[in-house]
Amino acid sequence: MRKKNVTVRKKSVEARMGALREDLNALQSDVQTGMSDVGGVAGDRANSVMQTAGDIVERAFRLAEDATSGFVDDIESWSQDNFESVRSSVRTQPLAALALSVGVGAVLGAIFLRR
Repeated sequence: MRKKNVTVRKKSVEARMGALREDLNALQSDVQTGMSDVGGVAGDRANSVMQTAGDIVERAFRLAEDATSGFVDDIESWSQDNFESVRSSVRTQPLAALALSVGVGAVLGAIFLRR
């Protein structure tokens, strides 16, 4: 009778082990499916972030380009308006203009040598 109890318990343990194996296989399959889903979502999100970053960079470039063109236009307009005034000042005070040019050159030279 004792042998029969051991055999019944052994079959019960084997049945439980088989059920546990099936559950582990199902869990492994579910995890693999979940990981592929997560990978797909992560890849889609990464692509979305890259697209957004590209759009931001393109917009920043366009804004910088617009600001620069406006700045260039302002400088060009100012220089055309003041050209005659500067020309007459240089003709009336050539030494002062020369000293100013040397000073500006020295400052710019110091700035560029520092880098």
